[in-house]
Amino acid sequence: SKLPKWSPLFQEYSQEFDWRLIAALAYQESHWNPVAKSPTGVRGMMMLTLPTAKSVGVTNRLDPKQSVQGGVEYLRRIVNRIPDSITQHEKIWFALASYNVGYGHMMDARRLTKAQGGDPNSWSDVKDRLPLLRQKKYYSQTRYGYARGDEAKNYVESIRRYYQSIIGHVNKRTEEEQEASMEDLIVIPPLAISGADSTISGAVSAAEASDSESSEK
Repeated sequence: SKLPKWSPLFQEYSQEFDWRLIAALAYQESHWNPVAKSPTGVRGMMMLTLPTAKSVGVTNRLDPKQSVQGGVEYLRRIVNRIPDSITQHEKIWFALASYNVGYGHMMDARRLTKAQGGDPNSWSDVKDRLPLLRQKKYYSQTRYGYARGDEAKNYVESIRRYYQSIIGHVNKRTEEEQEASMEDLIVIPPLAISGADSTISGAVSAAEASDSESSEK
């Protein structure tokens, strides 16, 4: 697993986000490959486009530190644009969909959801409308037109799965470390105490022998 190698980077630059979520996002984008490239021109750990990189102050997209910092800053800006009618814990899923397909297309999916009687503030409702943005029947009614909304839906759901897997992996490692630490605590003290006991016993025996000699005198 590459996670132990990169987790300090995610922990340091995740800002207000759970670092494990940022790790999941980076895994979805590049499988934690800092020099990843795509034919469409996106690059680096967080697979930033050149315009996005410039907008968040990234000068070298293949520098993993800059890439993570830039990706997190870009995500933070998107989250801040998400309408407050969406609950705080749901905003991140709408933001991640926007990270993939674009903010305008995500808002189009919300409007489609409302038009069909769904809840535009519920990720579970909106994600099912994102694929409709591929169909002319629906995207012709939208402000921003055609989009690969099905990919955006799968993108977010994959990140959610990776996020849960990383949480499980980190928790398991923590438990194993705690168990190893407990084993050390259990093994070492008895040896130390045993040595101390023999020293104390020797001191007591010597003292008793001295007392015996004194009483005989």
